[in-house]
Amino acid sequence: MKIGELARRMNCTPDTIRFYEKEGLLPQADRTDANYRTYNESHFERLRFIRNCRSLDMTHEEVRTLLDAADDHASRCDAVDALVDEHIGHVSMRIDELLKLRDQLTALRNKCSGEHPVDACGIMQELTSRDAPQAKTKTSHLG
Repeated sequence: MKIGELARRMNCTPDTIRFYEKEGLLPQADRTDANYRTYNESHFERLRFIRNCRSLDMTHEEVRTLLDAADDHASRCDAVDALVDEHIGHVSMRIDELLKLRDQLTALRNKCSGEHPVDACGIMQELTSRDAPQAKTKTSHLG
């Protein structure tokens, strides 16, 4: 199949497929005499796997690790389990960060009732007067 057909079957764009090829996650397609890419069912299966991993917010490196495990048919699930456990930890950290952010936004929202001119708005005053935050230390596993 050509790249457009594969993209339609996978609900993605041809650019996405080219990107995964460039990143080495998807094997290079064969080429026709007219230099069109041609894909087969193994490309479809691997792309489905990649897209499912990405839908779970896994990094390309995590996807690569899982693909390597899938390609090594003799390997055990221990590494896969560990990777998913670590990813669950990353997701839990992000949830905690988002809950803190929600609390901060709620506290900020409670500073204004909407009945004042903007120059008397409690939200605007708070954003103008509070000290700028310290530089964030990167806690996400995403690149």
